[in-house]
Amino acid sequence: MQEAPLHRDIAFGPEGGRAFWARAGDGVRLRIAHWPAMQAMERRGTVLLFPGRTEYVEKYGPTAGELAAMGHDTLSIDWRGQGLSERPCPRAMVGDVGDFAEYQLDVAAMVAAAGALALPRPLYLLSHSMGGCIALRALHEGLAVRAAVFSAPMWGILLSGHLRPLAWGASWLFTKLGLGCRLAPGTRIETYVEVQPFDDNQLTTDENRYRFLQEQARKHPELTLGGPSMRWLYAALRETRALQRMAPPDLPAVTFLGTHERIVDPAPVHALMERWGARGRLEMIEGAEHEVLMEPPETRARVNGALADLFNAHR
Repeated sequence: MQEAPLHRDIAFGPEGGRAFWARAGDGVRLRIAHWPAMQAMERRGTVLLFPGRTEYVEKYGPTAGELAAMGHDTLSIDWRGQGLSERPCPRAMVGDVGDFAEYQLDVAAMVAAAGALALPRPLYLLSHSMGGCIALRALHEGLAVRAAVFSAPMWGILLSGHLRPLAWGASWLFTKLGLGCRLAPGTRIETYVEVQPFDDNQLTTDENRYRFLQEQARKHPELTLGGPSMRWLYAALRETRALQRMAPPDLPAVTFLGTHERIVDPAPVHALMERWGARGRLEMIEGAEHEVLMEPPETRARVNGALADLFNAHR
């Protein structure tokens, strides 16, 4: 794999972080980043970190630092259509994918990179938002990890009841007419943190972390992304509906969800974790918004503690 840019001025990850170019099975160029565990720590395996929609590897530099302090390497990715990975839409700020099955090609490239880099085993999974949707499908398709942690997983699209049929119909029609790259209604071409002040933002109650995201966007706007395309919306509706109809995977899992969640639909998260049985647990974070991994220190300590307990119990 060839070296790729990793913007260390905004990543704040552990020492030794590097990024690489990789190719998915269909030829799409992807950027994958690796942060090693702290040298003084026993290396306890590698966490495959699946970001959400609009995100990029640098956003998870602080999380990689927290994982490194636990003894874990971290491997993350810019999904196709975002970050520095290849973007299919002529309007680069529109988040786009033709089918969520394409993301599984990215997952395969990520697992191949873990092998090529000889990263320590076992593998674990940590995913956020859209990454949780991709992760759930990957588990159904046999992704070999010991345990999984989900942060506000996108197992359903948050739409009011009367808008849901309209979203299905309009996204299908635009896709069939070759207009799938059009921006979905009600979304913006600008990235969220650029236009939304901290007050009443839907991401985090931690002002320092929000300023961190704003500074990343200001320094490196090429990493950012705006609203989704119509065909992304159609693909996401189809994928989340399919996943909701499937039995949960048979592996240990913990899911975190804020009580103020306003971005993904909480109902499918509750429903799926109820069906997960004894091997799954849903932890509600009182007062938290969407980004539980970027909430205040006491919340991150709770999440990291549960994550460490889960991973250490399945080494």
